[in-house]
Amino acid sequence: MNSEQILIVQGNEACVRGAISAGCRFFAGYPITPASEIAELMSRMLPQHLGVFVQLEDEIASISAVVGAVWGGMKACTATSGPGFSLMQEGIGYAAETETPCVIINVMRGGPSTGQPTLSAQQDVMQAKYGSHGDYETIVLCPSSVQESFELTVKAFNLAEKFRVPTIVLSDEIVGHTREKLRIPSDNFVAERQKPNASPENYVPYAPGKSGLLDGMPAFGQGYNLLVDGQLHDETGNRAGHDPIISGQLMERLCTKITHHADELTDIETAFTDNAEILVIAYGSVARSAFSAVKLAREEGLRVGFIKLKILWPFPDKALAEAIQGAKKVIVPEMNIGKISREVQRIQGCDQELKSVPKLGGLMHTPMEILEAIKQ
Repeated sequence: MNSEQILIVQGNEACVRGAISAGCRFFAGYPITPASEIAELMSRMLPQHLGVFVQLEDEIASISAVVGAVWGGMKACTATSGPGFSLMQEGIGYAAETETPCVIINVMRGGPSTGQPTLSAQQDVMQAKYGSHGDYETIVLCPSSVQESFELTVKAFNLAEKFRVPTIVLSDEIVGHTREKLRIPSDNFVAERQKPNASPENYVPYAPGKSGLLDGMPAFGQGYNLLVDGQLHDETGNRAGHDPIISGQLMERLCTKITHHADELTDIETAFTDNAEILVIAYGSVARSAFSAVKLAREEGLRVGFIKLKILWPFPDKALAEAIQGAKKVIVPEMNIGKISREVQRIQGCDQELKSVPKLGGLMHTPMEILEAIKQ
């Protein structure tokens, strides 16, 4: 019997259902437009799954509570938008430094400052990677539909567990408030939390394996000697910020445990790319308009292909370099000043013309606007 569930929901609700399906049992947050529906639904659904919902006084307390819940043995997440995401950055850096697996959902809106609470944007793409101080890496997933909001939230929890890193679901107001069909499969893959293989008496908390990844995820109360401190530390967790060699080794590993697995973390979708002379690269809500524009161009006989980025960071350098190799022109529409187009420019071949198509003010590109950029 097929127990697949089919619902009509918003993207924000799909994130909630994805998180709970992935095993999230703790949510701490503070309401903020356009992400408030996530907290509202979490407050209703988590108790039904023996989970805990806490509304904190602000986003600083929220991310701190999430980190604490993870070390207490729970899968945990929070949700916010631009201003709250800014407040969370120190906590995200702490989670990166302590290698705490957690998920942060950022439903982007226009900024800076209070900006445009009810309109959409893609202006936080660099903040998601570089928002906290210091050198570290995160994993950032970018849904463009309700279905992807569910699937990529589940994937975010799975990747957070494997790489022991704060993982960000970078949604936006359009995706968050779009209502469409969601299929929840009966066989949804969920990575369970793995206890360390080493016994408590032999466990070294921050000693990496050959892959650069740590040995499972312990919790307080399980018998392990754990020191979770924000200062750079040695493999036992003891402070070593005064030691350039130990500190440097830790900072390098916090980066390379992601960058050395970049191929494994590549997630792109392509269409009509085999003979394309022009390629349109997009992500998030803009990918919907971009794909429609590419289909319209194809109907007019133009050799145009489409690439959608589902994992934004680490950036898929190798996959994109291969995908755009035969193209003459690359077009990147995005709802910011042109931030990801710079990443594409960094990896593309010297013979290819790059056209950035930014759009500011809170409105998404129409397919005709992108089609016009293609024809130009």
